[in-house]
Amino acid sequence: MSGSMFSQRALQLSSRRRKRSYFPPLSIFPVKRANLACLTPPSTAVAAASTLSRASVPFAIATGQHVQFRPAATETVSPETGTSILAAQRRNRPVAPHLTIYKPQITWYGSAFNRITGVALSGTMYVFGISYLAAPLLGWHLESASIAAAFAGLPIIAKLAMKIGFGFPFMYHSLNGLRHLVWDTGAAFTNKQVIVTGWTVVGLSTVLSLASAFL
Repeated sequence: MSGSMFSQRALQLSSRRRKRSYFPPLSIFPVKRANLACLTPPSTAVAAASTLSRASVPFAIATGQHVQFRPAATETVSPETGTSILAAQRRNRPVAPHLTIYKPQITWYGSAFNRITGVALSGTMYVFGISYLAAPLLGWHLESASIAAAFAGLPIIAKLAMKIGFGFPFMYHSLNGLRHLVWDTGAAFTNKQVIVTGWTVVGLSTVLSLASAFL
């Protein structure tokens, strides 16, 4: 047992001697001061390189050497092919939710009717105005007497339908326009007030259009 311990101790001492002889002290060999850089510990050399790299960054930015260029692959296609590729990309785009997922409310009903009635009134006015100007050239009779005589010869159901068809858009668009003017002042703009005034405009428009139809 003592022999094995002695052999282990001898092995440790021999390994220590080899390490010491491998790294001799600097005082044994005469080394010039200029050659000490090669004997610098690795950690010091890494720190010096890091400092040098940080110092060179502003110079690289100033001279534009830090910009990386990455070539892009391009391919020339015909206009028809490009159009088909774009159409395929658009078909894969997500679609926003439509009106079918929302609960019907008087707010967007009123907004839709306001636009529809506005288009109906303005469109009818433009069509009649252009037709009235072109009537003498085309031989049409669109003067007031001819229109009144043609309307008088219609059945009572047709008269009521025409009166309501023209009266309701006019009444609704006029009353809803006043509602929007009130909103412009900042009044009646809460959720409850918007709902109440919306149904009020619908009711008044219906009553007034029926009343004008039976006059």
